[in-house]
Amino acid sequence: MDLLENVFVLLHLLGMAAIVGSAVFVARGRSTPALLWGARAQIVSGLILVGIAEAGADPVNHAKIGVKLVVAIAVAACAEIAAAKVRKGEGERPQLVTAAGALAVLNAAIAVLWVSGS
Repeated sequence: MDLLENVFVLLHLLGMAAIVGSAVFVARGRSTPALLWGARAQIVSGLILVGIAEAGADPVNHAKIGVKLVVAIAVAACAEIAAAKVRKGEGERPQLVTAAGALAVLNAAIAVLWVSGS
């Protein structure tokens, strides 16, 4: 079970890297497929990690998970809307891409800094 959990932690971290890397370093405000797929991967891998934690002996802080899920959905929404605008030919939306990157960093901060109550 530890190997499975570690694989999903790796996928989760790669999803965050795709979001932040695309938003900040690679595209500089342009929507990329990596941004979009990274946002999707974050939600899916995060939910799987919560399921693994619930199945095991690890206590889960449901409030923290709820906040992180809302932020992750906001990241995905920003990425999806920015990509849709580009596909429709309505131009780039750098504000949405920047927001997705900033929210991904916020989510990482919540994961690391929210330690009370498990």
